[in-house]
Amino acid sequence: MGGARPDAEHILQCPIVNKCSDLLIWGNHSSGTYSTRSGYAWLMKPEATMPSPPKLWFMLAKLKILPKIRIYIWRVAHAALPVFAHELAKNAAYIGTPGKGILAADESTGTIGKRLSSINVENVEENWRALRELLFTAPGALQYLSGVILFEETLYQKTASGKPFVDVLKEGGVLPGIKVDKGTVELNGTNGETFTQGLDGLAQRCQKYYDAGARFAKWRAVLKIGPNERRKCQWASHCAEVTERVLAACYKSLNDHHVMLEGTLLKPNMVTPGSDSPKVAPEVIAEYTVCALQRTVPAAVPAIVFLSGGQSEEEATLNLNAMNKLQTKKPWSLSFSFGRALQQSTLKAWAGKEENLKKAQDALLVRCKANSEATLGTYKGDAKLGEGAAESLHVKDYKY
Repeated sequence: MGGARPDAEHILQCPIVNKCSDLLIWGNHSSGTYSTRSGYAWLMKPEATMPSPPKLWFMLAKLKILPKIRIYIWRVAHAALPVFAHELAKNAAYIGTPGKGILAADESTGTIGKRLSSINVENVEENWRALRELLFTAPGALQYLSGVILFEETLYQKTASGKPFVDVLKEGGVLPGIKVDKGTVELNGTNGETFTQGLDGLAQRCQKYYDAGARFAKWRAVLKIGPNERRKCQWASHCAEVTERVLAACYKSLNDHHVMLEGTLLKPNMVTPGSDSPKVAPEVIAEYTVCALQRTVPAAVPAIVFLSGGQSEEEATLNLNAMNKLQTKKPWSLSFSFGRALQQSTLKAWAGKEENLKKAQDALLVRCKANSEATLGTYKGDAKLGEGAAESLHVKDYKY
């Protein structure tokens, strides 16, 4: 409380406005009035009897008091009560553990339908569930993962034997995550620029997801670059310039809004030449990508988890490996958050057939192990390539 004394003295000097009356309600005393004794007794209760951290912060945010008083109460509560700010930072650090990464299994109904149609499997809920059970129960695969991003429906789904997917992941040492945005819509008056929906009701959805077992969240933004930038980005150097501008603006905004960076992860693109350009060596991509990140991403961010961005499974792994082999300053761990680049050869091997289950899970294990090694810079490029592992996953004008 010593650090809060200047705040307390400042608040005590504020003039009291008599035009409205205050009503103090304290649920932990029969009179409804707060007392030091009742407050101490509340703090000493077992954690299970106290409001969950998210509920507590929602309660504080809704108090109809002066902002400066709300901030003072927040500071006091932050120091006195268990909060999920600490949990969030701990989870972010765990997800960035070298040797582990994220499986992005948060495909929307439409997106997973496209994946299934590529192997001639019907786009129905039972097939979505079967694919995700295949992924989450693959023997040996979870040891290479620290997190799995789920779509809302998957958060509540179960295995064929009735075990919740969330429990399967937690028992394997993997944190369940959840995509919390509601997709993108085109902004009127722009040349195809999009806006990410989902801010309305976000707090309530996050509370529901937390109660269901989710321990981290993904929010995406899709930015459209102009025609001049597209032409320039056929070269990795210009792609790096655009990446730097975007990330610099992103972190300025995060700083302006006082976001706790220790509880965040960045999921960016790798700096690669345009899809119609000649390929370059993984070492070139590594140098441009890491340099762009060094210039823009604060050291407080625990990890950077790359999307694959249409690269083939093997190409994404080799590029990640080259970054981690690079002998330069990297204050954050560099890992993966792959969807297509972890699932393509698995999908091809499965083809929706029960008899192919082991073959498909073996293919997933190969890719998980290869990417685990890539986060350590020890991948030798010797993974057994399944069908589709070397084919480009780029889709022109891909809609996220």
